[in-house]
Amino acid sequence: MNTLVTMKRLTLLAALPLLLSLMSMSAFAGDGTLKLKVSKTERTQGEFFIVEAEGAESEPTLFFMERKWQMFPDNEGGWTAMVPVENLSTPGSYAFLLRDGKRERHQKVRIRTNNLPIQNITLRGSKAGLHATETEKTKVRSALQTITAEKLNSGPLILPCKGEISSIFGRKRSYNGGPAASYHKGVDFGAPSGTPVLAPASGTVILAGTVEEGFVVHGNTVILNHGHALTSVYLHMSSITVREGDRVQRGEEIGRVGHTGISTAPHLHWGTYLYGISVDPLFLVTTSSPEGAP
Repeated sequence: MNTLVTMKRLTLLAALPLLLSLMSMSAFAGDGTLKLKVSKTERTQGEFFIVEAEGAESEPTLFFMERKWQMFPDNEGGWTAMVPVENLSTPGSYAFLLRDGKRERHQKVRIRTNNLPIQNITLRGSKAGLHATETEKTKVRSALQTITAEKLNSGPLILPCKGEISSIFGRKRSYNGGPAASYHKGVDFGAPSGTPVLAPASGTVILAGTVEEGFVVHGNTVILNHGHALTSVYLHMSSITVREGDRVQRGEEIGRVGHTGISTAPHLHWGTYLYGISVDPLFLVTTSSPEGAP
């Protein structure tokens, strides 16, 4: 009888490490409560929401305005995303949905109108008849939709050019009296030709296109990838001082202000995009990335 008890005890002792390991794995898998955090629950057209998720067992799925948004791991075991509010979005109430397996979390948010007036622009001479080529449309669209796992920059952006802001983001535009069918997808800086254009954040040059290569509307163009879903574009430059594939640091020169493409005077057009959707660059100058983001 004593021998049988002793054998049972030995068997239990031998199995104890495995039992403890399984208990540990089980506690870890279901340990965290799924949490969804949106830093500000009200944003204006052309801005973005900073969304954070905690307690997910794997990459969670984030839905907003009938679209799925890729999230990125942060340095604290969570997930983050900067979700854009398209400038022509209908103002009103919406909700984020975060899903991790069968677990779901919701967060209601509100979008406000920016109440910006229409801007009337007159193009004269050769500028009036310019139309974007398929080359520039395809290359620019593809570059602006770049999403990469690596984050190449953190913190607020700096201004890319010394000069007065001559046109803000988001204003609907009418050219030569036509319908206001589009809006200004960036910020314009009025500055003399040759003024240095600086990278407002660290990143990689993913497009460097010239007028000679078919960029007749955008003019000499540079697009930077800042990692995750953030890209930025620089138009109408007189010259480009970087090449595709170059890694640039915040404050490094990438070109010079010019008057190429559809432009009424020397200036820099600066645009910023999240997941291929334009957002106000000045909002990125004052707003940091999520805490803990690499």
